[in-house]
Amino acid sequence: MPKTTPTPGVVITRSTLHKAQELAALSYGSVWTGPSGEESSGEAVARHLEATAALLATNGWDRIWTPPTPAQLAEADAAATTETMLRQLLDYIREEERSASGRLTAGDALNRVARTADGDPDTGRIAGDVLDLVVVALTGHPSARFGYWSERLNRTFADITALLTAGALFARTYGPAPERAA
Repeated sequence: MPKTTPTPGVVITRSTLHKAQELAALSYGSVWTGPSGEESSGEAVARHLEATAALLATNGWDRIWTPPTPAQLAEADAAATTETMLRQLLDYIREEERSASGRLTAGDALNRVARTADGDPDTGRIAGDVLDLVVVALTGHPSARFGYWSERLNRTFADITALLTAGALFARTYGPAPERAA
């Protein structure tokens, strides 16, 4: 029976990464081919994972997404001009943006990096698949997934950083060389 009891602090060893590679070899299709049908290099996927860790370090990490508390938009005065109503609406939007937390979940950060110079939708998808493989190897449970793992109550930012770092190492070690892939 796979171990399901959380342990303090995540330790991911080279043995865990080797087990993840064995799982990747057994998977249907190439782990390194994204939804575009093109292969991404291990280096490109590692860069995506490292940029995700950097984004979380900069913006802050939240275990789960929590919607911001909505501000109250005052009723428009019937005698108000269009300009006044537009100013009220813009002030409301600015206040909403100020009150929204910049903190991100690990999954949100992974997706956000896909829209930057450090990644694209393919490297984002492949990075998620790599993290899934490492989580399966870590937990021993065949249906374990990164997103659910990252949102467990006991999860810490150090755990998330350890997994992203291990995923980057996995990608560099086992992924295609840059000259073979885009």
